[in-house]
Order: sequence, then structure tokens, then C-alpha cells
Amino acid sequence: MEMTRRSLLVYGLLAAVWVLVLGWQIEEHSRVKNVAKTDLRNRSRDIANTLSAIIRGMRFRGQIPRDRLESVLNELVNGHSNELVKSSELLSIVLLNATNQQVASAGSPIDLQREDFLQEGEHWGQRGVILVNPVDLGAALASEGFTNPTVVIPPPPPRDTSNTNRDGGRGFPRREARPDEGGPTNLLAAAASNAAPPGNRPPDAPGRGGRTRRPFWLRGMNDREYQNLMETGAVHGFVLAMSTEAFQAACTRDLWLRAFIILLATISVLGSALAWRNLSKTSELQMRLIRASEMNTHLKEMNLAAAGLAHETRNPLNIIRGLAQMISKQPGTLPETQKKSREIIDEADKVAAQLNEFINYSRPREVRRSVLALGSVVAEVVRALNYDLDEKKIALQIKGDVLSIEADEQLLRQALFNLILNAIQAVDGNGEILVVAEKRNPSEAVLEVRDNGPGVPADRRSEIFKPYFTTQEKGTGLGLAVVQQIVLAHGWEVECLPNEPRGAIFRITHLKLAS
Repeated sequence: MEMTRRSLLVYGLLAAVWVLVLGWQIEEHSRVKNVAKTDLRNRSRDIANTLSAIIRGMRFRGQIPRDRLESVLNELVNGHSNELVKSSELLSIVLLNATNQQVASAGSPIDLQREDFLQEGEHWGQRGVILVNPVDLGAALASEGFTNPTVVIPPPPPRDTSNTNRDGGRGFPRREARPDEGGPTNLLAAAASNAAPPGNRPPDAPGRGGRTRRPFWLRGMNDREYQNLMETGAVHGFVLAMSTEAFQAACTRDLWLRAFIILLATISVLGSALAWRNLSKTSELQMRLIRASEMNTHLKEMNLAAAGLAHETRNPLNIIRGLAQMISKQPGTLPETQKKSREIIDEADKVAAQLNEFINYSRPREVRRSVLALGSVVAEVVRALNYDLDEKKIALQIKGDVLSIEADEQLLRQALFNLILNAIQAVDGNGEILVVAEKRNPSEAVLEVRDNGPGVPADRRSEIFKPYFTTQEKGTGLGLAVVQQIVLAHGWEVECLPNEPRGAIFRITHLKLAS
């Protein structure tokens, strides 16, 4: 079936709808992915702001011991008692100085050796993302009026237990935590809630003489060493490593959702295309049925007209034949006239036979079934054709089972007569014809008419039952067509097969056995 322009338009529209849905879902998935990335970035900024507030609360005179800072960072990485950081989301924190060297860290180690690592803001991997300076930590930690940020210094030496001096001298002990303060959790809570001291003077303002007061355990350094420590330990930036497990899970869920929507769209488009295809086929079949019905009605009318014409033609044809016989039998008729009269009679008989076959073919087949002895019907038809068999010296045999079938006796005789006559006309002198009736199953039988004539070519076996198709010079081409009409009227089937090594087989199947 050629595809019409309307079908092409419908299929094109369906394909365009599917492409639009596909593009829409891809765009939506990209949007959801970007939103999830933005949420992760926002959480990193919140963590950065929290870390900045914690460091501001912990520093004293612009300095923080490394052990206290790393304890708080570890607690922040572990996510204990902190609603801001989800469990296992923050993987590591690294604080950097002005030269991008590590000052303090917590969590999994981060490789900072790549040249472009600290220049780029984000590094996305399969399991995590590394964010460089989510906020300007150096500016956030600097005090008002001062540009020097918070400095991470080495921890104080272990407390000298033999010295009980509490004046702040060389053996000044570290303050013990009270039992109610707990471990690192209270450190983080206290650091986050610690406010700047009142007054206009910042907490890390220099002492008298414009010099920042050193912790007592760093007073042994000279100015150059202390200045170097201040430069290398100054916090200017930091790096966060965060897990993308939740991000990947959100993207995967959304991807499955988009895939399901695309699958539904695909099924809908294919279903619509199939429905349109079936609708187009149904419409075309309806149009063909209407045309066939109109043609069938026209053919029936032509058939009736042709049958009436053939019937009416027989009357003047019989008159012509009678006059030719009368002329040939008159006394004194010349031999030449008698010869011409006999030729007229022969041609009139041929035309009459063709007209009779045509009228017989055009007559409706009304089947009146009765129980018949198949062998008796075959024997009667053979006796009617004995003259033709003897004239061509053809040997005919009847074999098979004794069967009783349900059929119209007159129509069955006519079909057998045409099949056997067709075999007689096909074989040459001293030929052989075999009529076989066999039981195929408990309810059906098969009847075959076999001959050893020239047979029927394979390319003509499907056309041999068509009206006016014949392979014989004297045939009318309606005998086998009448056979097929009778067979189809009974609900049987007829086919032409080769008879090895030579000849043809006409087989009638599905003959109903009498119960």
C-alpha cells in the first residue's frame, strides 16, 4: 500500500511530537541537574560562612592554635551535632595561606599539586566535588581596620604539672575542661556562639608600642622567625571537598523519571501511528469493498443479461440447424450442398454446446445435500463416457474405499463428468485414467482423478480453473471452472497436482463422510 500524503503528514507530526517530548525531557533533566548542583554550592557557602564564624569566635588576638582549630574542623567534617552538614556530605576541609599552602586540614586528604587546581572554582568528579574558596575567607576573617587575617599557630607545649603557678608565667597551665563541657562537640558549639568582646578595640589589636603580643610559648622566637610564622600561618582561603552521592542519587531518580516519560511518549506515538495505519487500511478496505460491491452488482446484471442472450440465441441456432438438416435430406440435393449442410450442422452443434456450458456456468449453484454412495456415482459417470473411452482406447480404473458422502447428486455427477472428460481429452490413445476415493480421517474423504497425459505446467496450475482458460484446442475453458463452482458450493477444495512420472492429478478434498 502506497503511503498517502495525509499519512505522511500524520507520521511526521507524530515524529515531531516525540522529538519535542524527548528534547523537553532532556532539557528538564539538565535543569534538575543544575538545580542540584546549585543546592550543593549553596550548602558549601553555608558551611563556609559557618566555618568563618567559628574561626572568628575561636581566635584570640588574631591567632588560633592548630590543635584546637583542627579539632573543630574534624567535628565539622564528621557532622556531629550539626544540622547544617548532612552525614557524610562534607568529606574534607583544607585551610590555605596566601601562597596556597596548607595551613590546617581535616578529613580525607586533597591533592593540591595541580597548577590549575586552585585557579578553577570547582572540580566535579564521580564521587565528589572540590570547591575552592566558596566565600572570600580572608576578607571574612580580617578585622575592621586591619588587613591581617587570622593566623594559625602551633599548639602550646604540654602543661608542666610540677608548676602550680597561675600567674601566666613560663609554667602557666592550660585550663582543664569542666566535666560538663564534654569533648569536641562543646568546642564547636562554644566557638560558634562566642561573640566579639565589647568595646571599640578589636580583640586582636596590637598591644602597647604597636606590636602584637605573642603567646608565651612563642616568645622564644626572634622577630624574623615570628614574622615568617605569621605569613605562612595566615588563613587566606580554603578548599572544601563534598560528596556528590546525594547529587548523583537525585540525578539518577530524575533520569529514571525522564526515561519513563520518554517511554510512555514513545508507546503513545507508536500506538497512535498504528491506530492511524489501521484506520487508513480500514478506510481503504471499505472503499474497495464498496467498489467491489458495485462491480459485483454490475457483473451480476451482465451475467443475467449474457445468460438471457445465450438462452435466446439457442432458438434461432436450432432453427438454423433444423433447416440445414432439412436441406441435406431433401431428394435431389447435390453432394456439395449436403456437405455444406453437414458443416452448418456441426458448427451449430459446437455453438450450442458452448452456449449450454455458458448457461450452466452462469446458473446459481443451490446445493441439496443427500447421502450418496460415491462408488455408484463414479460408475454411472464412467458408463456415460464409455463411448469416448472406447473411441480413444483409454483404460479407466476405479479404486479406493467404499464410501458414503453428503453431497448434491446432480452437481457431483456434473463435476465428475467434467473432470473425467477433461482427462479423456488430455491423454492420447492407449492412455490410462485412474479414479481413486480414499478416507482421509473419520469425517473426511478425498477423491482424485489421475491421468498419464502431458500434465499441466507449474505456472498454469493456478489459472486452469479460471473461466475460458484452456490448454486444449477443442476445449471451451468452462469445464474446470464449473467444477470449481460446484466444489466451492459444497465447501470442498480442488487443486491440480503433477502425477509422477507423467500426467496430472485433480484432487477434491474435504468431502464430508455420511455419519
